[in-house]
Amino acid sequence: MSELPFYLAAFALVIGVLVVFHELGHYLAARWCGVKVLRFSVGFGRVLWQRRFGADGTEWAVSVIPLGGYVKMLDEREGDVAPAEAQRAFNRQTVGRRSLIVAAGPLANFLLAILLYWGIFMYGSDELLPLLGQPPAGTPAAVASIQAGEQVRSIDGEPVQTWNDLRWQVLQKATVEDEAVLEVINARGEIAIRRLALAAAAEDGWEGDALERLGLRFYRPDLPPVIGRVMDGPAQHAGIQLGDRVVAIDGRAIASWHELVMAIRDAGGRQLRLELLRQTENFTVDLVPEVFSEAGKRIGKIGIGVAETGESRRPLRTFVSYGPVESAVKAVRETWDKSVFSLLMLGKMLTGEVSLKNLSGPVTIADYAGQSARLGFDYYVKFMALVSISLGVLNLLPIPVLDGGHLMYHMIEVVRRKPLSERAMAIGQQLGLAILFTLMAFAFFNDLNRLFGG
Repeated sequence: MSELPFYLAAFALVIGVLVVFHELGHYLAARWCGVKVLRFSVGFGRVLWQRRFGADGTEWAVSVIPLGGYVKMLDEREGDVAPAEAQRAFNRQTVGRRSLIVAAGPLANFLLAILLYWGIFMYGSDELLPLLGQPPAGTPAAVASIQAGEQVRSIDGEPVQTWNDLRWQVLQKATVEDEAVLEVINARGEIAIRRLALAAAAEDGWEGDALERLGLRFYRPDLPPVIGRVMDGPAQHAGIQLGDRVVAIDGRAIASWHELVMAIRDAGGRQLRLELLRQTENFTVDLVPEVFSEAGKRIGKIGIGVAETGESRRPLRTFVSYGPVESAVKAVRETWDKSVFSLLMLGKMLTGEVSLKNLSGPVTIADYAGQSARLGFDYYVKFMALVSISLGVLNLLPIPVLDGGHLMYHMIEVVRRKPLSERAMAIGQQLGLAILFTLMAFAFFNDLNRLFGG
């Protein structure tokens, strides 16, 4: 509960920035087209703050529920309009101008994503190298003969620099192809080709971790459970010293540092009995791991670090940054690729290839916002860019009440050479609301299931 305010603040900042940018797109396009804007609101419900600015006396407001916003324009369909201002009403504009005003909101979200990516690519980020761990037996990675410690250099000829590059390229390939060709290099400098079957990524409707189903895991050095550092905490208070080797925990044999860490992480606040070897002497200690919160989960720590070996000194991370022009090109491509991928996955969701359990609502978004903020500035900015893309794609869907629904009306108007009747649009609005509420119900149910069902 102590992290709840932090997570809520991280979520509110993301939503606030995205909503303001989206509505500014509508606002600026309306002003450019000469349409009078009556109100610019961030949020819904009870008004917390409002002021009037500008020659048109536009009312700017912030309301209590931050999950959206709107720009209200002069429109003869929504109230009386003075004859002198009739030419500034939204409904009096050409279909091209109306479409521009409607589309400007989602386009602003795509522009924001490009700007965020551009900035973070120039700023640089500390990333995991694309190092592969030993795949579980029977997985596609094991069938492809992938070995622990191999680093991916390229996928189907496309360079791979980081673990995120690897994940993104594999997911993209898995939506349209059956196989990916990985060029890898091992610690001895030997280059090999691995042919990875991708069908397993889509199993169970893409639920869970697709890379895990493929057997692609990040490399973990095979380190012995030998203590190399003791900090102030339960381990020090129990008398554990440098060089001690953990043999077992609660009677279960411990063979690696990873097994030791996982056993302690899962036992926060619960007493453990550690069996240790100090030179030639065996002894036991009882201790209780301190409880910490990490990514919203309770984990245990006892204040120890691993003893360094050749494997532990192998670099696992790299700092990646680009020049201004390369960053701009990469930002545009990243935004385009993720937009297309989102549309593709939505299409597969409609056909049943992708499970509706993949829909996420505000609870999951808030959780990811807090987690990314904990990981660092670069992770948080990339998360904001990704949500901005999702918001842009969602709003362009041809669902009445969304911007895409209005654009659909305008396309019908062009074909019919006259607007839809008010009755037809009213029915469309009701249908659109029903679709949105259904999607929101699914997303909220998924949120609760993730929260309480693990």
